[in-house]
Amino acid sequence: MIKDHILVWNNCLNIIRKSIDAQPFKTWFEPIKPVKLAEEILTIQVPNKFFYEWLEEHYVDVLKKAVKKELGHNGSLEYHIMVENHRQIGTKTKELVPTPKDKQEESKFLNPFVIPGIRKIKIDSQLNVNYTFDKFVLGDCNKFPGSAGMAIAKKPGGTAFNPLVIYGGVGLGKTHLAHAIGNEILNKFEDKQVLYVTTEKFTNQVIQAIKSNSVNDFMNFYQMIDVLIIDDIQFLANRPKTQEIFFNIFNQLHQTGKQIILTSDRSPKDLADVDDRLISRFKWGLVADLKIPDFDTRLKILDLKLEKENLELSVEIKEYICTHIKNNIRELEGVVISLVAQSTLNKMNIDMNLVKDVINQFVSQIDKEISVENIKQLVAKYFDVPFEQLHSKTRMRDVVMARQLSMYLAKNYTSSSLKVIGDSFGGRDHSTVIHSLKTVQDMMDTDILFKDKVNKLVKKVQTTLVNV
Repeated sequence: MIKDHILVWNNCLNIIRKSIDAQPFKTWFEPIKPVKLAEEILTIQVPNKFFYEWLEEHYVDVLKKAVKKELGHNGSLEYHIMVENHRQIGTKTKELVPTPKDKQEESKFLNPFVIPGIRKIKIDSQLNVNYTFDKFVLGDCNKFPGSAGMAIAKKPGGTAFNPLVIYGGVGLGKTHLAHAIGNEILNKFEDKQVLYVTTEKFTNQVIQAIKSNSVNDFMNFYQMIDVLIIDDIQFLANRPKTQEIFFNIFNQLHQTGKQIILTSDRSPKDLADVDDRLISRFKWGLVADLKIPDFDTRLKILDLKLEKENLELSVEIKEYICTHIKNNIRELEGVVISLVAQSTLNKMNIDMNLVKDVINQFVSQIDKEISVENIKQLVAKYFDVPFEQLHSKTRMRDVVMARQLSMYLAKNYTSSSLKVIGDSFGGRDHSTVIHSLKTVQDMMDTDILFKDKVNKLVKKVQTTLVNV
């Protein structure tokens, strides 16, 4: 009886399904397509080299068991490898039975071919589902980048806005807009692979890939993405290896018509210690800035926040809030949360007197300049270490942690340069500050208790600056 390649592969899948969990089966075996069966060689198509190597590393025994049961002791697999850009496709033959060394053949790439209908691995987008266009208030301050984002969502990779670089100060909605574009694309195009990642997370992944000698696999994964969103690209500074790898990924994605969206706290031309080749590419598409919202936009944003909290305020009160809160959206949200807390916890009616009290307290906090010295005093008190020890060369654990956290907070919550921050800690150079930033971020990614400690300190920096 002549066996059909589809029937043989389906039988193999039934065997494999019993040996592994449902999610790995869906991820690594459902996308495979049977191509042909010649004698005892079953040919299957996989999306790319990374996919092939993953199967060989993790599931070779499972495959061997299934193929041997279907095709006998001499059964073997041939992989047709489909590369994302469809320009290089090859074949690898995998023997599933032991053969003498002199008879083993090296894997060879054959002539290119394309078999349509290949399925991709569906990945978790890492998007915040609460950041959508219907919650992004358009005004004169953000109409240009907002409209560009909507255009991209309708035709990702198919507009002149590639890459899209969104830049602006803290709390102006950069991250919200980037997520909104990604969420809208997912709603319109179910087959698109969308991924959001911070620059810090991307850098940590690069480090791990280098340590595990899997940089090619790492790059292959990112080159599968249809819409790549990277937040806070200013943190690429002084990271040459990360920049090099990102440069290659950027080129591949751009050349194949994939959409790239980047956010930054400054314009690409103002990015320091970033490769000129990257900065040049950031300017290929559209560079759009988010400005401080005007009064009308702040009023619309306030209405949206109040609706979310199911809170009603008089026109007079709303206008008073928007007149006195000017800097950014987060400050506006902070006032709303404070009012809700006062009315709920203290069972107080929200009248003009309460609003003025909250505003006076809030404005006095946000108007006060957050300096490196403020942060050092706060962190020293939190860790109960002598302030002057932050400037010393001691390697005591608590002091080192306090010093590194102070540098981390100073970089994120002041406008001070790396050199200024280093100088304020006993004349340390900028490389020491960079090391501290990386150390704190790595610990936050791996230690939940430490991350909670940092979040508490962040709240203190934002709301209760210590006077000393």
